[in-house]
Amino acid sequence: MMCSTRLGLGRFFLGLALVVGVGLPAGGQTGTQDVTQRPTSTPYSGDLSIFEYPDRDKKLQIDRVMDLLGIVPGKNVADIGAGSGWFTVRAARRVGPTGVVLAEDINPLAIEHIGKRVLTENLSNVRTVLGSADDPRLPSGSVDAVLMLKVYHEIAHPVPTMRVLQKALRPGAKVGIIDRNGNGADHGLNQDVVVKEMGDAGYKLVGTYDFTKPDKEDYFLIFQVR
Repeated sequence: MMCSTRLGLGRFFLGLALVVGVGLPAGGQTGTQDVTQRPTSTPYSGDLSIFEYPDRDKKLQIDRVMDLLGIVPGKNVADIGAGSGWFTVRAARRVGPTGVVLAEDINPLAIEHIGKRVLTENLSNVRTVLGSADDPRLPSGSVDAVLMLKVYHEIAHPVPTMRVLQKALRPGAKVGIIDRNGNGADHGLNQDVVVKEMGDAGYKLVGTYDFTKPDKEDYFLIFQVR
């Protein structure tokens, strides 16, 4: 589970976008057009420190994850549903001063937390982005790789949301999804559902892995735009 409050704050930020004129998804698409909405989980909104347990790097094999996503020095990476910034800081160290990490979340408290964290850890290559429930609001053509770590199951309207994400992807960009099997309402979503939804959103599956947890309960999928 991730800390982004995608369901609880979604309506507020969508309303705010309409008031202040922030751009909505291309072609007028919004999550309300996703008539096949599935069950989603209530996002975690508590203490962000729970994501910082000492052996998380080892359990997730996060260096291997970054290798498979092509995250190397000089690349631009998006951490969608960044929460405490656990992955953000690791990606920032990997891409170095010539790369950029966009730490996106729709929870303003998470964005504030990450902003303070990158200052403390002297990471000048991190930019925070306050997204909305149906649009991460990343700049067009801004990223070479995306990771959604235990957050996909919280997206209420995945197909239009993932279509909107395409505008931020550079040619050949990879989108990684790490999640666990479940029914959507139990902080997990079956792998085959993710593959179908991503296909409907215009992506192709290019990699399937199960090393991100020793009990094989989690899965790691990599997609690219068709």
